[in-house]
Amino acid sequence: MGTLLAPSAIIGIVGVGTMGAGIAEVATQAGHSVRLFDALPGAADKARTRIADSLAARAAKGRIAGSEAEAAARRVTVAATLGDLASAALVIEAVTEKMAAKSELLAALETIVDDEILLTTNTSSLSVSALARALKRPERFAGLHFFNPAPVMTLVEVVRGCETATAVIDLLCMLMRAWGKTPVVARDAPGFIVNRVARPFYLEALSLLERHGADPATVDAVVRDSGGFRMGPFELMDLIGHDVNAAVTQAVFEAFDRDPRFTPSRAQAELVAAGRLGKKSRQGIYDYRAGAPRLPPQELPPGPKPTRVTIEGDLGPAEGLAQAIMASGIPCARGPGKGHVVIDGATLMLTDGRAAERCAAEGAPSNLVLFDLALDYRRARRIGLAAGTSTHQSALAAAAGLIQSLGKAASPLPDIAPGLIVLRLAVRLANEAAWAVADGVADEETVDTAMCLGANYPLGPLAWANTIGPQRIRSALTALANAEGEARYRVAARSNVTPI
Repeated sequence: MGTLLAPSAIIGIVGVGTMGAGIAEVATQAGHSVRLFDALPGAADKARTRIADSLAARAAKGRIAGSEAEAAARRVTVAATLGDLASAALVIEAVTEKMAAKSELLAALETIVDDEILLTTNTSSLSVSALARALKRPERFAGLHFFNPAPVMTLVEVVRGCETATAVIDLLCMLMRAWGKTPVVARDAPGFIVNRVARPFYLEALSLLERHGADPATVDAVVRDSGGFRMGPFELMDLIGHDVNAAVTQAVFEAFDRDPRFTPSRAQAELVAAGRLGKKSRQGIYDYRAGAPRLPPQELPPGPKPTRVTIEGDLGPAEGLAQAIMASGIPCARGPGKGHVVIDGATLMLTDGRAAERCAAEGAPSNLVLFDLALDYRRARRIGLAAGTSTHQSALAAAAGLIQSLGKAASPLPDIAPGLIVLRLAVRLANEAAWAVADGVADEETVDTAMCLGANYPLGPLAWANTIGPQRIRSALTALANAEGEARYRVAARSNVTPI
């Protein structure tokens, strides 16, 4: 097995769709000879051409040398039969995401390759241990889950099945590092790390759409401009494809015995049924057809410039907002209190998972306006605001004026959506990450690394949880459960780590 680390080692790729071809490109750039096989006639030849074109395009952009691209392209050959993979040191299976098809292929490969050859699967949702049942030597089999596009994304989940040998995991991790990737080791569990922990990012946004009629453009803008994410959940689902996203959610839901945390969205099912799959079908949440209008996010009209602000008590994870106010030149005073910002008859409070109207009913100050969580209030370009029916419109205007005076847009959010947007996503992501750690899938650092590299999150969900504070997260989840009446908000039992 040690020869696998040598550039002379041959890498076999079975299934040369987008992922298989991408993995092949990574392997050949690392110096390996790569053999492609696909059961569909002509598919491997087309993939070889796509790989050569991709390498040439990277050379044209100056990312690699032209001679390097040409040499890498020459190292990719087409295998006429599975038997041509017999001399490979590693075979990566990347065929259709169906248990029967993968199991049959792996059993056939085992009869062809030597006993020392490693077999891996690029599955994103199937059980590695279940696939290993097709093998006589399951100890040499593991998951090797790349992310799309494989040549660009650095994360690879190295998935340990029940029978996988530790030496195999160690060797695969070394190989991935040699290929310029960042491997993270995950226990075989539904969705592994990224596809499991990321489910709330999509499902909570879809719930806001289903139950509360949230405006997708405003949700996406707040998530980007306040939460620090590269893309909002709706635009990301349109990019991934609603059929793909829904299928992963359904697979995780079934694998977890229909746990409410992963209940698939009716709204997404309707989009799939209507053929609105996202960018690839030109329609999804948004309309990508030529000439179709794209509505901007909602923003509150300009409010009055504040004359004086009082910050009462510690704002906790919103302390950055207090610092931004004090640095703005607006007359400001600090004093004791319960974490409120008082301005011209309005009281601003960081959402705690309750609706503003619920807060008012439970003794909150009059004319209360809730503001959403932000990753970094000083750098945020937009803040979401929500006011209850008992709040005077002048209070909402005053709150908007304060946010706008800090150089940020103020977006109105529906008070009927408790937890607003960013807080809702942050606590759900943190909670699911905590469940993954408690289940022994990976440790805290590994989970955060995987989410940052595999999902492009601005901060690991557990690192963000530490800045929010465990008590606030528990309170927010409890408030969401009370408001929505759903078990998906139950707090993770993190028995082996610091509890949320």
